[in-house]
This record gives sequence, C-alpha cells and structure tokens, in this order.
Amino acid sequence: MVGIVKYNMAKISGKVVSVLAKRGPGSGGTYPGHIFTKIGGQESISKLASDLKIGSVLITGTNGKTTTTTLLIKLMSNDIQIRKSYENNILNSIATALLTQKGDMGIFEYGIRNLTYGIPDTVQKLIDPIGVVYTTISQEHTQVAGIKNPFEDYYKAKKLLSEGMQRGAIVTNADDPRTALIGLNKASDVNINYYGIEVDNVEDIGGEDIECPKCGQPLSYSKHFLNHRGVYTCQCGFKRPEPDVKLVNAEFNTDSWKLTIEGDLFNYTTSQNVKFNVVLSVPPFGFHNIYNTLASITAYATFTPKVENIESTVKEIFNNLDMSFIPPGRFEVVDIGGKYVGLGQGDNGDAIKINAMFMNQFVDGPLEFIYTTPDENEEEIFNDHFEVVKSMNPAHVIVVPGRKSIEKAKEYYEIIKKEYPDAEFYPLSYDEMGVRIEKLTELARDSDYDYVIMTGCGEEQAMWEEIKKKMINR
Repeated sequence: MVGIVKYNMAKISGKVVSVLAKRGPGSGGTYPGHIFTKIGGQESISKLASDLKIGSVLITGTNGKTTTTTLLIKLMSNDIQIRKSYENNILNSIATALLTQKGDMGIFEYGIRNLTYGIPDTVQKLIDPIGVVYTTISQEHTQVAGIKNPFEDYYKAKKLLSEGMQRGAIVTNADDPRTALIGLNKASDVNINYYGIEVDNVEDIGGEDIECPKCGQPLSYSKHFLNHRGVYTCQCGFKRPEPDVKLVNAEFNTDSWKLTIEGDLFNYTTSQNVKFNVVLSVPPFGFHNIYNTLASITAYATFTPKVENIESTVKEIFNNLDMSFIPPGRFEVVDIGGKYVGLGQGDNGDAIKINAMFMNQFVDGPLEFIYTTPDENEEEIFNDHFEVVKSMNPAHVIVVPGRKSIEKAKEYYEIIKKEYPDAEFYPLSYDEMGVRIEKLTELARDSDYDYVIMTGCGEEQAMWEEIKKKMINR
C-alpha cells in the first residue's frame, strides 16, 4: 500500500504539472498522470480511483469506443459531475483525469491492442471499475509496433479488462458473439446488461459468419447486422442473448432518422430494475452509430444514480444531437455544389463497410471510389476492403497509398486492376502529407462523377480532417 507522504507528494507534483502542461483531447493530456505515477507508483492510482464516491466505468472494444464514450459523457453529465478521459487510450490519461478533475464517477475510454501494451488485468485491478462497456471485437487493430499479434491474444486482452471484476455490471453487445460470450462467462459474478438490434430494415453488406467463440464451430446466422454482428446460434448451445436494451423500430430518411429504443434492465447504482421507452430523432449518422447509441444509453441507464431522469435525459441529448459529436477524421458526406463526397477513416473491414453503407443513402448514379490502401502485413485488411469496394459497384476506381509503403500499395492496385482495368494509381508519399492532402482533395473535387467515396487507411485526424476542411472552404 502506498504511503500517505509519498501519495501526497505524487498528487502535488501531478497537479503542478497539470497546470503547466499543454492540455490535450478529453482529459487534458497524459503527462500529469505520468508524473503522478512515476513518483507514487502504480499502486497510487488505486487510491486515486477509490476517491470516487460511485466508481469508474471503462469503455473498450475494436470500433466505437470514442463515440460511445463521448455520448455516455453527454448523458451522465446531465445527472452528476464526472471525471472523464477519451481518445488518449492509456492508463496515464485515466490517472490524469482522476488527479485533475472533480466528480463522483469516472468515465474512461480504454483501448487495448495486446497484453503487453494494454495491461488490461493491471488496469482492472488498479481502477477496480464498477462497469466495463464493450462495443464490438473484430479481427482488426491486431498489429502493434509493426508486429502482428494473434487474434486470440487480442481477444484475451479485451476479456481481461473485466475478468477480475467481482462487483458492478458489464454492458455488452448481444449481437457480437465475442462480446456476448464475455457477458455470459461473467454472469455469476456481476450483473450483465446486453444491447442489440430487433428490427428487419438494417441490412449488412456481405455479412460474415464466424466461428463460435465458445467451441470453435461455425455459427449459424439468421440475421446479419454489420459484419459478424447479428442473430446467431451454435450447435454447442451458445446463442445470442436477449438484449435488455434494444432498437425496436427505425425509420431512415436522408435528413433524419427516427429510432425507437426500449429498455428493461438492472441499474447498478440504485440496485433496482428500470424500464424505459424513447423515440429519438437523430441525424443520419450511419448504422454503426446506432450501436454506439445503444451502448451509451445502456451504460447510462445501468450506472446513473438518477433513474427517474433516464427517458428525459436520453431524449434531450439525442433529439438535439448534431454531427459534431463524431470524432475528428470519421466518415462524413459533404455536399459540394450538388456533388456528394463521402470521406473519412476506414482503416479496417468493419469501418470501411460502415462507411459504404452510410454513403449508399446518398448514391443515385455512377460512383467513383478513391481508395487509400493499408500497409505491409495488412493483407487481411485489404481483402476486407476490396470486398466492400466491389460491393459499391463503382464506375471508376482510384488507388492511393494510405500508409507508408508505396510498393505495397501498388501490389494492392494490381489486384484491383484485374477487376477494374481502367483503375488509376497515384503513388503519393506518406512523408509528403501536404502534397497527398492537396491531391486527394483535387481528385474528389474534380471528379467526373456526382458521387464519390474516399476512404480506407490514413492518418485519422491529420489527413481526413484537413481534406474535409479544404472541401468545405473552397
């Protein structure tokens, strides 16, 4: 156990640094937490976390972490003062938030790519969360520091964030077999609240049947909702759990969506069951954000101490939502003089598929696909990407390196050219990002097509946000 003198010295040093440090996204950076931990040791983080009257909630997954965290912060801030951290997916960012902010509850995004860098079991012990929220777990983001890690290790790292929990609740995606199994395996230790989709008008582009995470046999799907998510069963008895919070009706229009969400779940903070029914009018923010909406609402209803506010707060937040909640670099469709250009990050199969589904709402004619490629040792990502490119039935394809290797990008281009003989390749250098941004902007603006989708790999904020600004400002 950390000594009181050492602990107080660490707090004072960390707070002094926080005043001097340049504040970063979400929590104001990571350096104050780094100094605090360096002086007080990791065990001092446990003492910081124990100061929270209610406790901490950690959000993790492959995709949707930042958006879900952002939405949950909006919801919970309506009821209580919270400490928060997002986008900085490391322990020091959580320590910084605990140290420099005020509030009775902590809401922290925590990204994990492997056991070594993510230290999920250590984080669970130090933070002792009352909640872990899972978005989805896919076979992407398994390459860390240039080394490709086995998916089994990646999945294990995600599981470890909640495996040691003996109190609280896990909020998890019933439609994702991998996250659903995490909940089922912890049901005897903590409360589990599942969320999912219960409508027929959400269709996937080439849904993927995956192996049962419990026994390894192929799962049988009756419905697909975004890649491997859907309604599934296995011969071993494993099947999709019944969602506690679910989308029961959805009406899609180009200017707004109407979503009906029902909930009947256990609220951990008050130890009571709560029910709610809300009809929300939201911007056409993409099918993936339906899951982020469900995840954030389920987490809010699970942990808010003011259960009487659930319906009113959810309506207030989502009925006044605009596209500014989407993190920088994420996919958007820009109207430039009657030409619709959809652009943004799509650095894995699930993400680019979501972008394509979103773009399809606007397409009413021939489409040009400007594809930014993955790097070396990312052939699996390219294969997923190429399936989505083909699903869009583009009239023309342009290929640009999205990562550093121009040679690997050219290899991907040669594969694409077999399917699309008139495809073009622009060997733009990663090191000359300004030139790349200008050329990609030019290609989209000067396209002969009224519908253009530009997506794939790239620097999430530095590249995509700059292109969006240039599109709009010109």
